[in-house]
Amino acid sequence: MTGLARRIGLGALAIVLLGVIWELYKAVGPAEGVDVAGLQLLPRTTDLAMPHIWDMIARALEPVNSSEGSPPVWTSVLLAGLSSLGTASVGLLIGSIVGFGLALLMQRFRVAESAVLPWLVLSQTVPLIALAPLIVSWGGRVQIGTFEWERWMSVAVIAAYLAFFPVAVGALRGLQSPDEINVELFHAYATGWWATLIHLRLPASVPYLLPALRLGAASAIIGTVVAEVSTGAKGGIGRLIIEYAQSGSSDPAKAYSPIAVAVIMGLAAAAIVALAGATLKRYRRNEVTA
Repeated sequence: MTGLARRIGLGALAIVLLGVIWELYKAVGPAEGVDVAGLQLLPRTTDLAMPHIWDMIARALEPVNSSEGSPPVWTSVLLAGLSSLGTASVGLLIGSIVGFGLALLMQRFRVAESAVLPWLVLSQTVPLIALAPLIVSWGGRVQIGTFEWERWMSVAVIAAYLAFFPVAVGALRGLQSPDEINVELFHAYATGWWATLIHLRLPASVPYLLPALRLGAASAIIGTVVAEVSTGAKGGIGRLIIEYAQSGSSDPAKAYSPIAVAVIMGLAAAAIVALAGATLKRYRRNEVTA
């Protein structure tokens, strides 16, 4: 519990420090930033480009617009964040299943590792901005009885596409981590591959798998936000980031609320993985850092 409290305290301190740095730069930085040969090296510090933190907080408590009955900004972005977090969770679940399945395949058959691993690395070089419209187009052609492919499902697939890679690599490293002497001991007792997997390789993979899941969760959040922006999916935080940014010239503080919620989503995803990892504490003595 002490270690958890320490990590939470350090995280809160980092957020406070970031806010202090923001306000210090706004106070002493040049109003028009620093421009070298047409390249903006340092941002501008005007209220339009860098609102004060207290202005962002105050704007988050105000209505979204001047319409009667308009909800506060924080309510709108929180609901959008929960929607995106749900989609990212589906993507993380799918990506984890696919990634772990590929890791099992590559651990079981060395030829599969040689054949599949390069393609896994290559898959991460495809830009999402180009992939997202294709997945939406392909999903729109899926027709199974009364089943209809919805836009959020395409977003979840894109999130899974980013999440499966760190899970696959981390799980493979974990499954291959047992010492050779332990593997040979299981062979000496004529233990099959399945029993060796359950009693040796899976427990040994936990210190590698949990950091991989944390990376996968962060990747799923990034994939969800980018996919919502690219595909125009409604109801998510990515959509609000675009909508609020369009009023940046007249209402600059408003645009930072969905950005803050996107950061909170990443922290929430990491917390979910940490809670799941708390049940496996006995296997985490040699956990590697992500």
